Amino acid sequence: MTTKIGRNDPCWCNSGRKYKICHQAFDERIASYAAQGHIVPTHDIIKNAEQVAKIKESCKVNIAVLDYIEKNIHEGMNTAEIDRIVYDMTTDMGGIPAPLNYEGYPFSVCTSVNDQVCHGFPSEKVILKQGDIINVDCSTILDGYFSDSSRMFAIGEISPEKKKLVEVTKECVELGLKEVKPWGFLGDMGQAVHDHAFANGYTVVREIGGHGVGLKFHEEPWVGYNSRRGHEMLLVPGMIFTIEPMVNMGKVDIYVDDENDWEVYTADGKPSAQWEIMVLVTEDGAEVLCW
Repeated sequence: MTTKIGRNDPCWCNSGRKYKICHQAFDERIASYAAQGHIVPTHDIIKNAEQVAKIKESCKVNIAVLDYIEKNIHEGMNTAEIDRIVYDMTTDMGGIPAPLNYEGYPFSVCTSVNDQVCHGFPSEKVILKQGDIINVDCSTILDGYFSDSSRMFAIGEISPEKKKLVEVTKECVELGLKEVKPWGFLGDMGQAVHDHAFANGYTVVREIGGHGVGLKFHEEPWVGYNSRRGHEMLLVPGMIFTIEPMVNMGKVDIYVDDENDWEVYTADGKPSAQWEIMVLVTEDGAEVLCW
């Protein structure tokens, strides 16, 4: 996995303790899974206690911004207003909007409406109207540490079909979360998400998934939701990643806007929904850090 550490050397996790009493047994257990052919995490994606504490501070900003959006989003609002709110609140709290200028993305937040799957551009021309559903995807950098989550919002009265889509997508996340536990596998979570979506007649986007996060905006592992129990990366304490399935009311096919090479839409024009949470694998289960 990494450079060999002596039993009496300081542990790689920066705890200050000797390796033999800190993470040696942990590493040996991971190595046993690797020997069986499983995908296992490397040390660089396992967060120590100090890093987790700082990531949680970033999460507080992200949650506060989405809480404000939740209370103030309304019919007649254009999505550029949401972008301004996110930028102003994040910077006022000492943070930086992580999407802004990330790989050329020109805004502080993603606002994806109806058939937009993700990466929707905020715009003064996109005015929210009754019956719309919108995903607001917010990400924050605070003191060099990253947080990431998104929520769905209904504008006024929405159709029963859209309401069910939004609710089932949230249930998918909740069922996936129940499968996150140490020494399990990402595929356990992915299959739970997939099975619930398909049981309700929906499909789950294949090309775009979740990701590790915390020290960078996007880290390993890549997190898919069309996976099988017992497969994908081994889950161990200290891993942080997002659960964020994109669930389509219709077919699974998507396309990317040719002009901006960012905005993703359903190919059949039917609505898509997404909720995103950020999860820490703990010694006995999981902790939701950001929502």
